[in-house]
Amino acid sequence: MGSNQSRELWNKGRLVGQKPPLKPKDVWAIRIHLQNAHAVRDLALFNLAIDSKLRGCDLVNLHVRDVTHGNQILPRAMIMQRKTKRPVQFEVTEPPRAAVAAWIEKAKLRSDEYLFPSRLSRSPHISTRQYARKVHQWVAAIGIDPTAYGAHSMRRTKAILIYKRTKNLRAVQLLLGHRLESTVRYLGIEVDDALEISAQTEI
Repeated sequence: MGSNQSRELWNKGRLVGQKPPLKPKDVWAIRIHLQNAHAVRDLALFNLAIDSKLRGCDLVNLHVRDVTHGNQILPRAMIMQRKTKRPVQFEVTEPPRAAVAAWIEKAKLRSDEYLFPSRLSRSPHISTRQYARKVHQWVAAIGIDPTAYGAHSMRRTKAILIYKRTKNLRAVQLLLGHRLESTVRYLGIEVDDALEISAQTEI
């Protein structure tokens, strides 16, 4: 038997492809779990991840000043995306604002500091790998399969919900900071929508 045949596939037993979004009930279950655990940093990180729809690399690179003005958490913020080098705006709704404010106060963070500093001396902020591990922990804590979800699940959760409720592809494109064709692929909507339209069309 050749070595290629005897070597196991890297993705054997793993789910590949796009990670699914969380369901609204899962979002609430994770929030309640983190609140009960008094996990102030994780609650702020989770809430902001869902609300902002930012890529992991942009989320972990946020500074306090990106989401604050004086002592107030901004209801809207804008950053330059690291991947596309294009600006993207995001909203911060009331529960995430409260969670982020509580975290800033607890950690005594200054405006020029990273919002989610690392506890490791070699890194100024948590890494995307640490963030991905957090996502797996949150998902596992509410009893769903952590291997099925990842950091992109956070980014997709609110975007897909907005699309399902409004069918406004342009709005979702702006919120994700995507090109239109990327948004179509990202949401995985073409086949679903085509089938839905077909099912509603009687001859």
